Amino acid sequence: MKYRNLGTTSEKLSALGLGCMGMSFAYGPTDDKESLATLEKALDLGINFWDTADMYANGANEALISKVLVPNRNKVFIATKFGFRFTDGIAGPSSATGTYFDGSPAWMKVAVEQSLKRLRIDTIDLYYAHRVDPNIPIEETVGAMADLVREGKVRYLGLSEASVASLRKAHAEHPIAALQSEYSLLTRDVENGILQTTRELGISLVPYSPLARGLVTNTLDVNILAEDDFRRTLPRYQQENITGNNRLIAEFAALAGTKGCTPAQLALAWVLAQGEDIIPIPGTKKRKYLEDNVGAIEVELTGDDLTAVDELIRRYPITGERYSEGAMKMVNH
Repeated sequence: MKYRNLGTTSEKLSALGLGCMGMSFAYGPTDDKESLATLEKALDLGINFWDTADMYANGANEALISKVLVPNRNKVFIATKFGFRFTDGIAGPSSATGTYFDGSPAWMKVAVEQSLKRLRIDTIDLYYAHRVDPNIPIEETVGAMADLVREGKVRYLGLSEASVASLRKAHAEHPIAALQSEYSLLTRDVENGILQTTRELGISLVPYSPLARGLVTNTLDVNILAEDDFRRTLPRYQQENITGNNRLIAEFAALAGTKGCTPAQLALAWVLAQGEDIIPIPGTKKRKYLEDNVGAIEVELTGDDLTAVDELIRRYPITGERYSEGAMKMVNH
């Protein structure tokens, strides 16, 4: 495994982290035994950066992770997030009816205690606001988060899907170590000013869904997704878009073949090649996919390779938004 610094700190995080959401939430049937084995395998592979959130299965994901985290606390840099709440107590995706965002200091104080209890630890390494609450000044949210640092409950602060303006205001209130936003071959919104701003401020970019929720792996059959797989609600997976998108994915798989790697490895290698300040967190709940993902670390891309990828994306542009209309309203605040 190779390692990268978190922002301007001396923390060494694995160049590929591990997104844990799917182990408990959003991607169909779960298997706790295989998920725990995947976490153990992550340790064996040197992956020390794990990502969860309190909304993933309404806290169940944090509780699951704790089973491997606690006996290996000194080996794991754990990140979690707060802000999404469920009016009826039933977990759902960010766009679901009954899901809303609360970035208030009052809720944060409750949420952090709940996360600490479920994770069974004294201090969270990286604590994110899961979104920017449009009804509360970001300085107010981050100011309250900074209190957690002073209290020793949190070590570093992060934001997720924040705009340039919010990022600057937040960073002026308290140093922001990481910005987590969606970034992949197929989702490049952060290239329109956000990535430049993180670099100016010395903030790491932590891309989630760097495999575009499995789309770029060329192994996904939309027609057999589980009924409760939230990708069924995403525009890119709808019939009017998927045929054209599959053409892009097939061509991308062929390009990966010329490099002697899998499509997932090429996609992750592309993200890694965008800068040493970028630490993607591909999510998986199975050891076989984890091992495949880690192979990306050894894939060396030349300038010609990067050009070939960009030309392919231009030739077969992705169609369909990355989120539903409701969820898109919650990003880039």
